[in-house]
Amino acid sequence: MAAMGALGAMAAMGALPAGAAVLPPLPTLGVPGVPELKPLTRYDAMRLGPGWSHSCHAMLYAPNPGMLFGRIPLRYAVLMQMRFDGLLGFPGGFVDRRYWSLEDGLNRVLGLGLGCVRLTEADYLCSHLTEGPHRVVAHFYARQLTLEELHTIEISAVHSRDHGLEVMGMVRVPLYTQKDRMGGLPNFLANSFVGTAKFQLLFALKILNMVPEEKLAEAVAATQKLKKPPIDHTAGAMGNLGAKSANELMAHAKTGSELDQAENQAVVQAMAESAEQVLVGLESQAVAEQLVAVPVAEALEQAVVLGADAVMQQPVAEAME
Repeated sequence: MAAMGALGAMAAMGALPAGAAVLPPLPTLGVPGVPELKPLTRYDAMRLGPGWSHSCHAMLYAPNPGMLFGRIPLRYAVLMQMRFDGLLGFPGGFVDRRYWSLEDGLNRVLGLGLGCVRLTEADYLCSHLTEGPHRVVAHFYARQLTLEELHTIEISAVHSRDHGLEVMGMVRVPLYTQKDRMGGLPNFLANSFVGTAKFQLLFALKILNMVPEEKLAEAVAATQKLKKPPIDHTAGAMGNLGAKSANELMAHAKTGSELDQAENQAVVQAMAESAEQVLVGLESQAVAEQLVAVPVAEALEQAVVLGADAVMQQPVAEAME
């Protein structure tokens, strides 16, 4: 608690007069896989122009000597809340600097959501510039309570005005990691957080020495592995088989098309030859009929002549008789 107050006072001082001792650089998160936000002192934050918005949020926590399953130390109880949009965040909100100081604006919002807690400048922890198109500086506070006081706040939050509306309920952050390396803090970090809430949680856990830095890095790394979908080798093999089958089908289809084309050409050629044979047959028949027609005509002509002669000879015969 004393270290937090000293850190808050140091961050609040900001620029020092000329000749004074130079303050050490502002602390950073330094956890791989978590984008770093630009820190700035409270003094520098207050000097930002009117185009900047100020958000203030608070982390309430208490030492917790309890043991999960009789063997996993809980260490601390840290409060966060489930918001109306399904995102996790800390109690607080935007503060209109035209009418309120940072702490007065924060306490006003906390009164709507929690009902019985007031923070002061001594609880100030850090300020960061947020990423994105909106010009927002995020101020963060932390207050250590007893476990009984924290439990009282949890109960009063259920009866606050915002409960069931903007706030769905309070949740405690599990700060341990189970043997499977996922249960506890890693799984909790896999949830969706609003704005800078996830960064502020990790920053406070590191700065206040609530979780060792290497444990934070392990939890974040496990969360990133959880987000990567496992490689489905069976699906890959089936995909290869499917691709192979598709290629074979295309090859068969191509071969079939070539065969069909050859068969069609053969049919067309056979039809052409048949047609030619038919024409030749018709021509031969016509010639034969012509050749046959000539003797028939001559025979008819002879018959006519003979008949005429017979007619001419018949009266003569009759006369002679």
